[in-house]
Order: sequence, then C-alpha cells, then structure tokens
Amino acid sequence: MDDEPLSDWAKRRDAKIGRLRAVPLVSGDGPKGSHLNPGAPRAIQRWNGYTWEPHGTAANLVETQRLLHPRDEERPPVAAHAAPAAAGRPRQAP
Repeated sequence: MDDEPLSDWAKRRDAKIGRLRAVPLVSGDGPKGSHLNPGAPRAIQRWNGYTWEPHGTAANLVETQRLLHPRDEERPPVAAHAAPAAAGRPRQAP
C-alpha cells in the first residue's frame, strides 16, 4: 500500500485553512443549489482545519459571490516570496 507521509497530508490540510463557503438558508429538504434560490440569504462558513465554523452572512447570491470571489483590484497583494506559476505544455493537435 502506498501511504503518503503524514507531513504531506498535514500540509495539504493546512493549505485549506481559511477557505470560505456559502450555504443557502432555505427551509425544507429540497435542493439547496445557489442557482435555484438566488435571492435567499446565505451563511458564510470558514474552514478551520477540522470543521466549518460560522463566519458571517450574505443577503443574496450576488453579495455571496462578491465575498467569495472578490475582483482582482480588491484581492490582497501576492506575497513577495510566492513563486510564479510555471508555464504548462501546449496541447498537441490530434
């Protein structure tokens, strides 16, 4: 069996800390997809490394998208020590 080292798993887990997700606040057991209830309020949750914890609320889908996916000019600057993305290989024509 090819088990990965625990330190590799911990690095992957720690890289996800701070991620946000939105959960529509709708009643019933019906579908909770964001596109089905764009006007419904949402609970914003934050991953702390072990569980999703309450972080805030959003009034509707538009506000939720603004919180979860801010525009480029609103994003914090990239750290100086971050490596640039490596160029990928171009696709081969069939």
